[in-house]
Amino acid sequence: MTPEERLLKLNELRLELVKLRLQSKVGTLTNTARIRNVRRDIARILTVMREESVKAKEQAGEVEEGTAVEEEKQ
Repeated sequence: MTPEERLLKLNELRLELVKLRLQSKVGTLTNTARIRNVRRDIARILTVMREESVKAKEQAGEVEEGTAVEEEKQ
């Protein structure tokens, strides 16, 4: 997927999640596992986007490998 396609898919999934949560509150949701699957799909897309941004920063020389992890621990 291209970054633009990922953003479109992310927006679609977030909208679907809102609709599913509304259906859940109203009581019309038939497939309750769909909420979990959509949340996981969103997390997968966000993970790929984060990995790409870290990789781009490493290639640009902005972040040395392992530095970000060490700073977050402190």
